[in-house]
Amino acid sequence: MRLGVVLRYVGIIMLVVALFMLLSAGVSLVSHTDSGYYPLLLSALLTALLGAFPLIFVDRTEQLSSKEGYCIVVGSWIVASVVGMFPYLMWGGEFSLVNAWFESVSGYTTTGASILKDVEALPRGLLFWRSCSTWLGGVGVVMFALLILPSLGTNKALLTNVELSSMAKHNYHYKASMIAQILLFIYLGLTFCSTLALKLAGMNWFDALTQAMSAVATSGFSTKNASIGYFDSVAVESILIVTMLLASIHFGVLFATLTGRRNNIFHSEVTRWYLSIVAVVTVVVAGSLYFGGVYDTVAGALRYAAFQVVSLISTAGFATADTTVWPATAIVLLISVSIVCGCAGSTTGGIKTDRFLLAIKTLRLRFSLQQHPNAVVRVRIDGNVLDDKIASTAVVFIVAYFLALLAGTVVGTMCGVDMETSFSSSVACMGNVGPGFGMVGSLGNYSDLPAVMKFSNTMLMLLGRLEIFGLVQLFFLKWWR
Repeated sequence: MRLGVVLRYVGIIMLVVALFMLLSAGVSLVSHTDSGYYPLLLSALLTALLGAFPLIFVDRTEQLSSKEGYCIVVGSWIVASVVGMFPYLMWGGEFSLVNAWFESVSGYTTTGASILKDVEALPRGLLFWRSCSTWLGGVGVVMFALLILPSLGTNKALLTNVELSSMAKHNYHYKASMIAQILLFIYLGLTFCSTLALKLAGMNWFDALTQAMSAVATSGFSTKNASIGYFDSVAVESILIVTMLLASIHFGVLFATLTGRRNNIFHSEVTRWYLSIVAVVTVVVAGSLYFGGVYDTVAGALRYAAFQVVSLISTAGFATADTTVWPATAIVLLISVSIVCGCAGSTTGGIKTDRFLLAIKTLRLRFSLQQHPNAVVRVRIDGNVLDDKIASTAVVFIVAYFLALLAGTVVGTMCGVDMETSFSSSVACMGNVGPGFGMVGSLGNYSDLPAVMKFSNTMLMLLGRLEIFGLVQLFFLKWWR
């Protein structure tokens, strides 16, 4: 493996990150040169210098190996998280080294968990940088670079295949270059439409853009301490529910729906399952809220239940209510959807509805084979027979996912944190959801957690965003063939 080539491409990603830091500095400048201007400007210059350095000394190559492509993708995520700390550290405030790392990783992985006790104390430039980091992370820092840098040439196909999981590729029937264009088209389109709709619903342009960027990235970074509850608007909540739902459906399916192709929302079995789960859980949670006396009206219970269910299953993590005081039935269901989450090929984290459905069908298949050992039965999704390797990989992923949750919970309890907080924070970080329960509730934050647990949670965020095997394989490069 050519380390210099890997560093060259990671350097290109850093230049993209520097561009968004510079854009955020521009927001600070427009906002009467607020206190975020110089930290953002200096961070942009430092990141640009670090990114340009390997470009000067390493020649461009037309062909990458699969190992190099893998290291570029994983290395870009880690390096982007490191340089993403610079603006926070230079600004100071609540951002210690651990806190800055936590906030940066949380942004890029679209987890949306925060260590900030007072989000509104941040200058507009830094608030915009938080939104930029999470918006970049939503579509993928590598994928974004593939879209805006034509100089990457034939290597686009390799990097696209590495960036997308096998489950995400299922509904894409296009060339690698076309996949990247579809991602950008849907991503920008959702961001634009959501921003415009939120502005029409009464937000100012800054809040509308930042909330839209966060919703489309299914992150949940808000500019307000009370999250979306600050706006107390049914119109705003309805717009965000639609945005979060669309952003959590496979982008290839959304594109097929817009272009009139067959593999659209109405024909996608996974999408039907996903929307059915949302509907059923919303009704049950609303019932528990109404009959539990949390809300006096059915309409009120449905309003808050719908928003929180969609927010957590889409891994956006926005909040309009303090869910830590909700009935046990509601809490269990919210934790459950935080584990399953949205569809592959979207900006969501978690196990994904695709794997959940595949696991159910594999279990049913196993029961059928027990009764009819000689039968030839295959797992099908959307009428297509799935390779046995895909099914077995999905099951292995789910087992590894729960082992990671167990490890995160154990670390939390060893740090002296209660079981509810330890488990729910592990679920929230591993699934890139954001809010959990206990100390890290929907209207709380992660600031009071021990430093060791904060670092452990960032590892869970990266594991979840890189779908476990992506990050783990980095430690076994020498055994690659």
